[in-house]
Amino acid sequence: MTEKRTIDKPLPRATPTSRPFWDGLRAGEIRIQRCTHCATWIFYPRSHCPHCLAREPEWVVVDGHARLHTFTVAHAPTAPFFADETPQLLAVVELEQGVRITTTLVDVEVPQIRIGMRVRPVFEPTDGGEGVLLRYAPDEGAS
Repeated sequence: MTEKRTIDKPLPRATPTSRPFWDGLRAGEIRIQRCTHCATWIFYPRSHCPHCLAREPEWVVVDGHARLHTFTVAHAPTAPFFADETPQLLAVVELEQGVRITTTLVDVEVPQIRIGMRVRPVFEPTDGGEGVLLRYAPDEGAS
């Protein structure tokens, strides 16, 4: 009898700059940065505004609703530890604030996926509960 082997998947590691984002996901919130000087929305987390270079942007909780900007269907695993997740529905969503987040689509079949479709955040705890990943699913209630 062959023993089933568990393959550990890599998890994101919080840095001092990104920790509020990851802590927010664990709290069931999406936190993104906004520049206190020029009001530019910022994602991925940074120590300064990429527009005006002001330091220490503020963290703001947003609802995370978005539109699908682009996606790809990976029929072959992108790495060996994702073999149990094929096809992978890799996507970029654009939040209402204008920032784009790389993610994975869930709760959707490939023929249903459309560029521009409304999507909602899904908070997915990691195995072992060390963290929470941000996924996106179709937002059936959106117009």
